[in-house]
Amino acid sequence: QVQLVESGGGLVQAGGSLRLSCAASGRTFSWYGLGWFRQAPGKEREFVAGISWRGGRTNYGDAVKGRFTISRDNAKDTTYLQMNSLNLEDTAVYYCAATNTDGSTDYRSYDYWGQGTQVTVSS
Repeated sequence: QVQLVESGGGLVQAGGSLRLSCAASGRTFSWYGLGWFRQAPGKEREFVAGISWRGGRTNYGDAVKGRFTISRDNAKDTTYLQMNSLNLEDTAVYYCAATNTDGSTDYRSYDYWGQGTQVTVSS
């Protein structure tokens, strides 16, 4: 089992930045690929970003490419999502998740999930 806890969400104006963190505990964190997903009211869960277990490969959803950056620190059992140039469409609950399938953009490939953190972008 891997337990994941997100933090860093909040209210931000359009054009601003936030950094989300996801702290892990339980089984060896570095064994897993990690991903960030988001879900807005009435919408399906959307892939945001993923990072391989060693951190050498990353991938992003089209909506966030060039604005968001995923990283991980295996020594701290933590993954981060730096979000810049936020817009209203980025408003959602953001979840981090762990997978045995590096690089997957499909939420069904992820076995462990955090409880989510709300990000609200205002105009």
